Amino acid sequence: MSVLVFGHRNPDTDAICSALAYADLLRRTSRPDAVAACCGPPNERTEFALARAGVAAPRLVMDVRPQVEDVCRRDLVTASFGDTFHEAYERMRKGDLRAIPVVDADRRVVGVLSILTMMELFFTDAADSTKARAVATSLEKIREVLGGTFRNAVDPGRADEVLVMVGSMSAEGFTERMRRYPLERLVVVCGDRPSIQLPAIDAGVRALVITGGFPLAAEVVEIAKAKRVSIISSPFDTVNTTLRIKSAQFIDPVVERDVVALPGKWSVAEARGVVERSAQPVFPVVGDDGRLAGLAFRTDIVSPPRPQLVLVDHNELAQAVHGADEAEIVEVLDHHRLGGGLKSTQPIRFVMEPVGSTCTLVARQFRAAGLEPAPGIALCMASGIISDTLHLRSPTTTDVDREVLAWLGGLCGGNLEAYAKEFFELGSALRSKGPADVIREDCKEFTEHGVRFSISQIEETGFDLFWEKKEELRSALEAFAERQRLEFAALLVTDVVSNGSLLLLSKESEAFEGINYPRLDRSLYALENVVSRKKQLLPLISQLLS
Repeated sequence: MSVLVFGHRNPDTDAICSALAYADLLRRTSRPDAVAACCGPPNERTEFALARAGVAAPRLVMDVRPQVEDVCRRDLVTASFGDTFHEAYERMRKGDLRAIPVVDADRRVVGVLSILTMMELFFTDAADSTKARAVATSLEKIREVLGGTFRNAVDPGRADEVLVMVGSMSAEGFTERMRRYPLERLVVVCGDRPSIQLPAIDAGVRALVITGGFPLAAEVVEIAKAKRVSIISSPFDTVNTTLRIKSAQFIDPVVERDVVALPGKWSVAEARGVVERSAQPVFPVVGDDGRLAGLAFRTDIVSPPRPQLVLVDHNELAQAVHGADEAEIVEVLDHHRLGGGLKSTQPIRFVMEPVGSTCTLVARQFRAAGLEPAPGIALCMASGIISDTLHLRSPTTTDVDREVLAWLGGLCGGNLEAYAKEFFELGSALRSKGPADVIREDCKEFTEHGVRFSISQIEETGFDLFWEKKEELRSALEAFAERQRLEFAALLVTDVVSNGSLLLLSKESEAFEGINYPRLDRSLYALENVVSRKKQLLPLISQLLS
């Protein structure tokens, strides 16, 4: 399985661009299987940045808990009704399998075939000599299994339950025993013994199999043609020829038809309960169209490999992709506070520095590795820094961000001043989205002093649209807080021109009586010179809650 590089839920430009850039760096250094992923679609500004950079958006993955199709085997070995024991066994042997699915002409699962049940074709009721000799097959299948040739062929493709008899006794004894069985079903196996061959042909048996590759006289072949007796020449001796004829039996009678097939879209957790209650040796995996898509073994479902994740721009499980708590976190690259809930069974690489953007940290990793990013990846990282630092005007901006952005600007080959202006003028969330989508666009959940809440942030050029939609936004916040069972939900609307923000809350608790900013309306505050959720607003709310 690939290692997935993820930003946080409801990703902003820094989360998506740092995931893309760091996955690119990993592919060029230590992890060629690294894949950039996101657990939410890019917003309009991020789409603008990716289009300018000529970089495709990350893979959209909403939940990393594996599905059955993620852990099943794709190199399929199958059988079909009408296949022989020999054909099925050879496929299983080459694939080192003990059971395989049986499919019809449309690749729909009709059963499972196992080595154990196939043995029933050989170990039949020895007390009944007729049953012990019976082989359900065709003469063509017998010839294929033997690798032999027809000297005379009469209806070779017809499926029969033939009876195999070895002509190893005296001619008299053979003739007497031969007539105990239905001659039209009898397949006689013998070597270079005309005293057996001629009575068998004369009696009109179904077929005569000559072992050891011995030649057959032309007149004997002519008699066989007249009597409509098929003749097969086998290169093997009598013992091995007889065993191989037994292996030419059709698998149909021993196919287990009452089988459980697992939908590929099921989660492994869903499938585990079904698998643990079943004695089935293997589990066919089917796609949405009902056709065979893979094969799962019990261990694939009961003990699946855990997905590997690299987290960028966050380190709290509450902000990570769904299922991250069941995954293996192999690396973290972040510029936020140290959160809670993250654990690992092995030492991991953990990079956390107080800079303005995770893309700054990724760019430093490029430089540490002695690598220059491609112009498109450089512009991606520049976009993340411009977005998260409000083009170096946010109080979170450091000298490292300034120096790194200057380096990236030289690699992009463009005017970042003009680009930043265009970036912020584009994509007003208030203009292009409904209130509920505005709340979710860049939303993070936190827990401080036992209180669970969320903070969403959008950047606008002026507050005119906010005043038009204030009540709709308040209702959306209240609905979101109730749906997510939060104590409250907050929306920080930042004006990138004035470097100030408005803070709208779903409700005010007693804690907000101590806030030292002007209250403009119910649950609405003007926060002058506050533009950073991470460095300014979150510490303020934490202090109020304490």
